[in-house]
Amino acid sequence: MESVMLNPVDRGLLHALQIDGRAPFARIAEVLDVSDRTVARRYARLRAHGLLRVTGVPDSQRLGYSEWLVRVRVRPGAAAGVAQALARRPDTAWVSTLSSGAELAAIFRIPDDGAAPLDLLARHQGITAVDAQLLLPLTTDRWRGRTAALTPAQIDALRTASVELTPISRLSGRLVSAHAPRVLALTELDRRLLPVLALEGRAGYPNLSRAVGWSESAVRRRLEELRHNRILRFDVEVAATAFGFRAQAALWLAVTPARVAAVAAQLAEHRETAFVGATTGETNLIAIVVCHDAPALFRYLNTTVAALDGIERVESAVITGIAKRSAPPWEHSS
Repeated sequence: MESVMLNPVDRGLLHALQIDGRAPFARIAEVLDVSDRTVARRYARLRAHGLLRVTGVPDSQRLGYSEWLVRVRVRPGAAAGVAQALARRPDTAWVSTLSSGAELAAIFRIPDDGAAPLDLLARHQGITAVDAQLLLPLTTDRWRGRTAALTPAQIDALRTASVELTPISRLSGRLVSAHAPRVLALTELDRRLLPVLALEGRAGYPNLSRAVGWSESAVRRRLEELRHNRILRFDVEVAATAFGFRAQAALWLAVTPARVAAVAAQLAEHRETAFVGATTGETNLIAIVVCHDAPALFRYLNTTVAALDGIERVESAVITGIAKRSAPPWEHSS
């Protein structure tokens, strides 16, 4: 991947897309005080260099899916091959290789009435051990390192016109679910529309209409319904290296049960945190953190994280590669 330096317009554009992944370039341009053409050109440049992708992500719980965090140990030399094999699976949402060279981490999206990941991986060549833990609703995935370019007034201007409602709210220092998980059945239009949006979240209505074989008005109406009802949100995949961050790590934290929500909320406020979620198992929190370099990661672990009250133990592993970043659960074949 070619090295690309971000300018202020790039950073503002990336922050704006975090607020509303389908915000028109004209609205973003107005907020950034630049021309529509400039915003469109900068977006195309970032896309061309593989630094940016907007993808439609549904609420797994609302569609009857559970998310599992799976640690996979492999035979020496097998990590790359197993990572690619897992990335090709329609039920994996995130696949990464870890610093040991013999371990991977992945997130599976499994129907609530389907087989657990342990069963799915039992016969996979190259895998020597699997540990699967259920990801619980206490989850956030907003990296503040990529959302620091806009002023509060610019953020308000974008949010005022946005139809998107985020599925996670902060309340009194705690992370809480913003809605009760009521399982919904997908329509035929949904089954055609959602995979297209997973590949290109900013696809225009004419392109969406042609791809799904429905009228533009029907597609527009259904997309707005999905967003308004918090069934679908738009995530922005951004290469951390574009911001000058070269050290990423997975943290498994054993936290005193009474402090899990508080520690998760504190981690979510850290600039370094890209993801935090609660899990079952011996460790009850998982965090993905992003730092400028290895010394910065060391300082973060041994000062900021170490100072959090309630943490009993932390296991860390450097993320050496990401084979897959997201996948829609409706691709799963039963």
